[in-house]
Amino acid sequence: MRLVSYFGPDDAGTGIVAGDRLIPVLDGMLTDLDLDPEGLDELRRRAAALEGATGFGLDAVDRIAPIPVPGKIVCVGLNYREHVAEGGRSAPTRPLLFSKFANAVIADGEPIVRPEGSHALDLEVELGVVIGSTAHRVSRADALDHVAGYVVVNDVSARDWQGVPAALAPGEAGDGQWLRAKGSDTFLPMGPVFVTADEIADPQTLRLRSWRIPGSGPDAGRAVLMQDGTTADMIWPVAELIEFISRSITLEPGDVIATGTPSGVGVFQDPPVFLLPGDRVRCEVEGIGSVENPVVDWSDEDDEIDLGEFELDEIIGKH
Repeated sequence: MRLVSYFGPDDAGTGIVAGDRLIPVLDGMLTDLDLDPEGLDELRRRAAALEGATGFGLDAVDRIAPIPVPGKIVCVGLNYREHVAEGGRSAPTRPLLFSKFANAVIADGEPIVRPEGSHALDLEVELGVVIGSTAHRVSRADALDHVAGYVVVNDVSARDWQGVPAALAPGEAGDGQWLRAKGSDTFLPMGPVFVTADEIADPQTLRLRSWRIPGSGPDAGRAVLMQDGTTADMIWPVAELIEFISRSITLEPGDVIATGTPSGVGVFQDPPVFLLPGDRVRCEVEGIGSVENPVVDWSDEDDEIDLGEFELDEIIGKH
């Protein structure tokens, strides 16, 4: 199934994608109960009963992140061989883990905010793995049984705060850790489509690409390809990541793993290329979809997400 959660003019819900149409199957957004095997089977039964329904156009609603408030976001650094090589580093001897929080999640079309004090924003297209059933010390042979599905994510990074030498001005230093550099508000755009695991025969055969669409200059408005790789280049495949993480961190339904990025990121271009206010950035994973967001500069004004007449706690879990 390909599922999209949305806000409509009168309600909120989740629907199954049928071409350019959306067939509602849930009143409200996906919850951990919907992501476990029994929940997904129930959604399939509902979808089958609605076969042939007209639904409505995808453009008639505001699509939101399918997992807007993950319980945990576990990210993996330096997990693609070519990305390790482009930075001139040695591959880690075990998966390099860090975290983001739900404050970083934004939907397709929402702005990525360049925070005060940073001048070196970068993009990272990644395969996002959504956990569907509790994984505690699972083996790699059983790991994929705990996956509900997949999403596209963009691991936005402030390379100056991260401390990458190519992003630092003379006399400048990074934070010495990655939390602020990768976990700031709006730093995890998530594509609108959640694809259930049965739709992806092998998560290690997917093409990933990203583009920067400059807002000014000679390439203004033209999509400039940045990254073009495949998940076959992962050092630790999805199943091995789940095995490794679950040895010490219990993964629960609704948790998201951002599995790393291929080569081509802006900081290692010659010269480095960073995201500027007015730019747009698009990330795409084969078989799942894409997420595209504008880049804006921070402001002293309070930027509150307008949910209209709906409050998040009123629609999560409403079935």
